[in-house]
Amino acid sequence: MNNVEITDAVLVREYMHGNETALSKLINRHQHRIYSFIFSKVFDRDVAEDIFQDTFIKVINTLKRGKYNEEGKFLPWVMRIAHNLVIDHFRRNKRMPKFDNSGDFNIFSVLSDSDLNIETQIIKDQIENDVKELIKELPEDQLEVLTMRIYKDMSFKEISERTGVSINTALGRMRYALINLRKIIEKHNLVLTN
Repeated sequence: MNNVEITDAVLVREYMHGNETALSKLINRHQHRIYSFIFSKVFDRDVAEDIFQDTFIKVINTLKRGKYNEEGKFLPWVMRIAHNLVIDHFRRNKRMPKFDNSGDFNIFSVLSDSDLNIETQIIKDQIENDVKELIKELPEDQLEVLTMRIYKDMSFKEISERTGVSINTALGRMRYALINLRKIIEKHNLVLTN
């Protein structure tokens, strides 16, 4: 018998073709990491157990319906489900800190932490993807300035030169982009936290 570990993708495929023990192997392989992640957010063993169970109920239902399409990315997919269920738990219990639409909150500050464990990295990647999707809803001139500033790390002077507008206009567009992004986040009822 060889000692080569079967990949998550193979186990998922086996489970989807009726091999029930494949799911047990997946759960055993990842249960500690997933449970620890959930517990680190809720700090309550009973709640963490419930969310852990709900996570795998959702996983099973999705796999049974043949809707799984994250080939090779089983753990990040399950972590995202767990993260969403944690958020749902906080929303139901009205304990989720609401997005503060005042002050100098910088949406992109949640993307700047460089010392991350794997679970936090998964969530950070999801937040980054969510933000990239959200900014597409901005008006073109605001999207252009925000993209140059945040993703291309250009100065407002460089943005001004590239877009052919004054520095004050570039600053104004950035300010309106952030204001509008806050409104878009609220409209979609998203929580950008890790």
